[in-house]
Amino acid sequence: MKKVRTGLDILAKDSELQKKFKGNVALLCHNASIDSEYTHAIFKFKEIFNSRFIKIFGPQHGFSTDVQDNMVESDHYIHPYFKIPVYSLYSETRIPTDEMLEGIDHLFVDLQDVGCRVYTYIYTLTLLLEKCISKDIEVIVLDRPNPINGVDIEGNILEPEFKSFVGRHPIPMRHGMTIGEVALMHQSIWAKEKVNLKIIKMLNWKREMFFEDTRLPWLLPSPNLARAESACTFPATVLFEGTLLSEGRGTSQPLEIVGHPKIEPFSFYENHFSKVVKNSKLEGFTTRPITFLPTFQKHSNKVCGGIQIHITNKKIFKPWRVGQLVLREFYHYLGVNFEWKNPPYEYNYTQLPIDLINGSDKLRHWVENKEDIDMLDSFENLHEYKLQLNEIKIY
Repeated sequence: MKKVRTGLDILAKDSELQKKFKGNVALLCHNASIDSEYTHAIFKFKEIFNSRFIKIFGPQHGFSTDVQDNMVESDHYIHPYFKIPVYSLYSETRIPTDEMLEGIDHLFVDLQDVGCRVYTYIYTLTLLLEKCISKDIEVIVLDRPNPINGVDIEGNILEPEFKSFVGRHPIPMRHGMTIGEVALMHQSIWAKEKVNLKIIKMLNWKREMFFEDTRLPWLLPSPNLARAESACTFPATVLFEGTLLSEGRGTSQPLEIVGHPKIEPFSFYENHFSKVVKNSKLEGFTTRPITFLPTFQKHSNKVCGGIQIHITNKKIFKPWRVGQLVLREFYHYLGVNFEWKNPPYEYNYTQLPIDLINGSDKLRHWVENKEDIDMLDSFENLHEYKLQLNEIKIY
């Protein structure tokens, strides 16, 4: 299988393409904005555009991808080496201001997404697109792989009343798009007005690819996704951000493990959970009992018991379903010791975080009422979405 070349790789190698961008240039990027040889996009942009490269933008977690939690904002500053402004789009604003955009002719976006509705980088992109409608600015998305493939789509469509910064648009939890396709979906279906948009496509990327198939290097796109494997469990374990269970932040296995101080993992697993998984008929994964000690965030420095999710076959693993099943079982096993996380969450001060994450309150009720797993099928109404995706697919 040929190595995938990202939009950044294509731009860096094509001198004729580079000549099409004649004005001042800015770049929205983060830690994972690297080419196939591990060179950061900043170095490539300085090499290509020189003094016309005038501004850097960073999403949630910061340009350096060093900020851990939600609602922890990044500062604006002058980069100490490159001597140009770095503007945070997760600060007092998540929308670039007029001042930030002043003097820019071409605004490039090079962000590694993880293929999940709850991941905020796609909303930083769509907010930017909406802001640039009234500006004489070309937005260019340097496309990157969806690390959990562009074929499998899973989960319920976001309901409008649960719109937030972890869900701005009516898409399922596992959306099956590249970040370039998200931009095209926005312009084709969600946007009221169009912006000057260009997508620099990847070469050799196939929709059925998982990240390891691309032969590209993985750098963490956010502080707790150090492994590409974690992107595959993310649509399951991100649900636990809406609870007071630990999803492994503060450990070496974040977003692959879940637990709570009140759980003795081996009895929980042997007497209860393993049987539930077997009866669920869900495939492509296995779980095991685990004890872990978070060093920060929820249950910091308290021993937690729980499970780790191990993927055995990515092609048939259904993370959204697995996550809902695990959540249901922890809810009823812990009883009075289970707690939903209270607001605020991603700047929403009224609605329960779990409902914002799910894009609905129906799944919380499914958990609380201990409904059958087959009922999850009724939450997925994906026909219209799949038709929309077919219209904008570029691979």
